[in-house]
Amino acid sequence: MSALESLRVQRVADIDAPSQSRPWLVRSLWPSSAVGILGGPPKSCKTWLGLDLAISVASGTPCLGAFPVDSEGPTLIYLAEDSLDTARQRIEGICQHRGLDIRGLDLYLITEPALRLDREADLHKLAATLTKIKPRLLVLDPFVRLHRRDENSSADVSGLLGDLRLLQRNHDLAIVLVHHVRKNGRGQGEALRGSSDLHAWGDCNAYLTRRAGALQLSLEQRFHQPIEPLAIRLASHSDGSCTHLEIADREASPPIDHSYATNNVVLAQLAAAPEPLPRITLRAQLRLNNQRLGTALQELERLGRIRRTTQGWTIAEPASPSPFRSQL
Repeated sequence: MSALESLRVQRVADIDAPSQSRPWLVRSLWPSSAVGILGGPPKSCKTWLGLDLAISVASGTPCLGAFPVDSEGPTLIYLAEDSLDTARQRIEGICQHRGLDIRGLDLYLITEPALRLDREADLHKLAATLTKIKPRLLVLDPFVRLHRRDENSSADVSGLLGDLRLLQRNHDLAIVLVHHVRKNGRGQGEALRGSSDLHAWGDCNAYLTRRAGALQLSLEQRFHQPIEPLAIRLASHSDGSCTHLEIADREASPPIDHSYATNNVVLAQLAAAPEPLPRITLRAQLRLNNQRLGTALQELERLGRIRRTTQGWTIAEPASPSPFRSQL
């Protein structure tokens, strides 16, 4: 009989010590490479918040207009209950509100008609997609459409969540799993529909609830002290366009720097141009106030992101994928 292969072990003293604090993906909201649940009842804007997180990570712009991104990069989304044109409309509205050019985002949508975590072939395809895109964040919305197992079975649910945890570790990414709560459920994690394994699985869990008609965001963190609950709302511009989530109580939110939106759209326009653009051309193409445009050009030049030539403004070489890392 051949000797059995032993398990891998390592002396604890030889394991690299962690940093004093675990890094954030989106500061104060979602840790880097964390898995967790985004839970709430129907029509509580769960998908809107998932999209806000994804767009923030892909663009390096603050989530909810207030929470800086510390580790921007590509993002991957699967929306099982939205058509492709509806998903595009939602994403484009958020981008327009932030002054982002959707063409410049490393934001990807899984367009398969069905994705099942309980099918080995689909898991392999998802793993291959993660290898190809290398996203910082994966948003799966909602959990109920991702399997045909019994949500109340600990064995069934733990198997599905175990596969997602393995994907997170193998690909070093954060995973947001959108899920529903029970009708008239009490508490936060305890209110999640199905097995208690869902609550226990998350490194970070976010919950959307309605209190006296207002929408409230609460967080649970495994490795950080959670922030106080926030009142948020779904808002649009005066003409009904650019639907987006925002913090309802601005006094309770972190200070917001709106300059990132103008800087980002200027940089995207210059990056897409085949030749330098004069200031007057930029202003006409972007329909920006002259003072705002001038401030953005000065700031981007100071940061070394763009340079002025005799023909106009152009991207500085080498171009950086995110002009805001030093600003946040």
